[in-house]
Amino acid sequence: MAGFARLAAPGIRGLASYDPGHDIVALRNRAGGQGLLELGGNESAWGPSPRALAALRSELDRLELYPDPRGGLLKQALSGAFGLSAEHLLLGNGTHELLMQLAQVFAGPERPVLVSRYCFAVYPLAAQAANARLEVVEALPPEHPEQPRGHDIEAMIAALRPDHGLVMLANPNNPTGTWLPLSAIERLLQAAGPDTLVVVDEAYGEFLDQPGCGSALSLLSTYPNLLVTRTFSKLHGLAALRIGVLVGHPEAIAVMERVRESFNVNSLGLAAAAAALGDVRHIAHVLRETAASREALATELKARGWFVHPSQTNFLLVDFGTPEAAAAIDRGLLARDIVVRPMRGYGLPQCLRITVGRLEQNARLLTALDAVVGEADLHAGAGA
Repeated sequence: MAGFARLAAPGIRGLASYDPGHDIVALRNRAGGQGLLELGGNESAWGPSPRALAALRSELDRLELYPDPRGGLLKQALSGAFGLSAEHLLLGNGTHELLMQLAQVFAGPERPVLVSRYCFAVYPLAAQAANARLEVVEALPPEHPEQPRGHDIEAMIAALRPDHGLVMLANPNNPTGTWLPLSAIERLLQAAGPDTLVVVDEAYGEFLDQPGCGSALSLLSTYPNLLVTRTFSKLHGLAALRIGVLVGHPEAIAVMERVRESFNVNSLGLAAAAAALGDVRHIAHVLRETAASREALATELKARGWFVHPSQTNFLLVDFGTPEAAAAIDRGLLARDIVVRPMRGYGLPQCLRITVGRLEQNARLLTALDAVVGEADLHAGAGA
C-alpha cells in the first residue's frame, strides 16, 4: 500500500518534521581526540545542579514504577518559585510538546496563529499540524540600532484580529537573541481580544536582565489570555530529561489537561527539576558565567569583522555576510569537530547560531574559526 500521506489529516499532509540540525550522535562517534565541541543546541555548558544530579540518582532504584501523573513534587516547587497555585501549571515533555498541544487546542482552520519573522521553528509546525493558517509579521530590519531582526511589536499589534487563536513569541527570542521589555508585551496583551491567547515562550527568560525587562509571569493576574512557557533545558542544564512547564489561567490549564498524555513527564525529570529549582547558588553561577562568557565571545567575533546580534540568551546569532561564507565556515568547523547551528531553515542562510561555551571552549572555537577563514580565504564582512 502506498500514498499514506493522503490519509493524513489536512494539516499533516504538507508538514515537514522538525529539523534538529546536524546528526550529533554520528558526529560524536566520528570525533577525534579532543572530542566533539557541541555549540549548536544551546545546552548549558555548566551542566545541571549537583542537587539535581543527586535527586536523579535517588530515583534510579524505582524505574519499574510509573512516574507521578500529576507531577506533584515539581508543581509544589514551581508554585513556590512562581508564587502561583498548582492549578496554574501544566507539565510537558519539554516545551515542544506544550507548544504543539497549545495549537491543537486553541488554533484551527478558523483560528489562525500570529507570529513574527525569525520566530522559533516549532510555532509554524504547531500551526500547520493544527491545520491553522500561519500569519507572519515582518521583523525589525537588520540595521535596527537596538534589536536587529527582533520582534516588531507595533506591527504585531497592528496585525491582530479577533479571530486569531494564538499569538506566539519568545522573549528573549530564538534564534535572534533579541528581547522585548515587559511594557511591549503588555501593549500586545491589551490589544489582543479576550479570545486570542498570547503565548510568551520564556525558554531563555532567566537570562534576561535588561532594564525594563522581566518575566511575563508578573502579568498573569491581569491578563487571563496570557500563557507562559518555561523549560529546564537551558539554564538548568537538564535538556536530556525533557521538562517543560506551561503557566496560565486555571481554566485554560484545565482545558489543556484534556490532551496531556498520561505520565508524560518521567520520574527522573520530575525529581531533578524540583531539586534544580532550589539550588540558588548553582543558578546564580550559571547566569553569571554565561553572561561573562557571552560578552567575551561577542567581543572576539566582532573584532574579526562579523556582525553579532545583541543577545540576552546563552547563544549568539552571527552574520557572516553571505550564505556561501556561512556554509564554508560551518563545513570547516565540522571538519574540526565543532558543531554550530546553520540558520537556513530560519531564513537566515548567511548566519550561524553559536552556543556560548566555557572560556576554554570559546577559545577552541575561535582558534578553529581563524584556521577555517585562513584556509578558505574568507574575508569577514560587516553582515546584517
